[in-house]
Amino acid sequence: MGIGRFAFTPLLPMMLHDGVIDLQGGSWLATANYFGYLVGALLCTFQPWIWRQAPSLPAVDAPWMVRAGLVATALLTLGMALPWPRAWPTLRFAAGVASAFVFVYTSGWCLALLARRNATRIGGAMFTGPGIGIVVSGLAASALVAAAQHATTGWLMFGGLAVVLTIAVWRIFRDDPNAHAPTPPVAVAAATAGPRGTWPGQSPPAAVHGRAEVAWLAFAYGLAGFGYIVTATFLPVIARAALPGSPWLDLFWPIVGAGVIAGALLATRLKVTIDLRLLLVGCYLVQALGVALSAWWPTLSGFVLGSFLLGIPFTAITFFAMQEVRLVRPTLVASTMGLLTALYGIGQIVGPPVVAWILRGSASTGAGFTLALEVAAATLVLGAAIFAAMCRLWPKPRAPRAAAV
Repeated sequence: MGIGRFAFTPLLPMMLHDGVIDLQGGSWLATANYFGYLVGALLCTFQPWIWRQAPSLPAVDAPWMVRAGLVATALLTLGMALPWPRAWPTLRFAAGVASAFVFVYTSGWCLALLARRNATRIGGAMFTGPGIGIVVSGLAASALVAAAQHATTGWLMFGGLAVVLTIAVWRIFRDDPNAHAPTPPVAVAAATAGPRGTWPGQSPPAAVHGRAEVAWLAFAYGLAGFGYIVTATFLPVIARAALPGSPWLDLFWPIVGAGVIAGALLATRLKVTIDLRLLLVGCYLVQALGVALSAWWPTLSGFVLGSFLLGIPFTAITFFAMQEVRLVRPTLVASTMGLLTALYGIGQIVGPPVVAWILRGSASTGAGFTLALEVAAATLVLGAAIFAAMCRLWPKPRAPRAAAV
């Protein structure tokens, strides 16, 4: 997933340098990938192929879907090396769909096996994978820049790496009699939250929460998709505009990946003693600070700290939001999580075109990126304010001190 979704970020400056694309074109390529990820996630949620499958055909199981997604990711990444610019949006869209399939079905398959072994607490370790992919792809792109290579070489190298990794894990994803059924994205929440939306050890709530609370939860979660995506798409380009000639330019993106890894591990080990929405407030504010530092402190120290702060809450926001869905709508987890996923995806899709529009109306690229980052940071602050207001409007009992997410 770190290759399928995020390898484009460190390669974008190389594509700009090669003259095969401009910033507006890069924005639309990013949007195509994010739109593909949204479509893939929604397909995994509703799984239309199950209803159309002939009775005589074997069931489509999770290992098969994972393998198909891995092969597609490798081939589509290699395809970006072809000198066919008109095909690139389609390739990036399809890569987004494949990334969603791999993420969803791997999560469900792994969590199902861990649940049967009473080891769900270590499930968060799988979410370090995208962070590792970001680190590896970022460092590899830095080496390519140092060697004065073209972006085509980068796509070939990342595609080859995807092939090697697919071969390495191929036998791991095999048919298992205890985990053959495909599992939708909400499996993550189902495996880590208490029954019917309770904290572990608590009694079920008296009633399902109202639509207004669900609507605000979904809207606030969608704001996170827009808030992080500006930096996640353009960080190497922004750094080059602020620190031209710096030898550290290509290391900021791997630092984001290191933050994602750290945040994933911390979120799964955190002892929850307060309202999850307050934890989301903290995550949004941390990420807002990380985004704002790139605009307000465009120095080596500012980019290093901002990149790490951007990455830390990346997984935690999704992790805590999934828990909140189980608490708010325990009997409608699938549809509610689908709503949140859709709004988050829409936020990601909107981000790059907004940046392109701001850059088109700005006197300089640096000023345009500064304004775009400020808008993104303000969006995250708004999300934090919404969660804080929800805590007052819809108070909840405190979780037992011994409970863990």
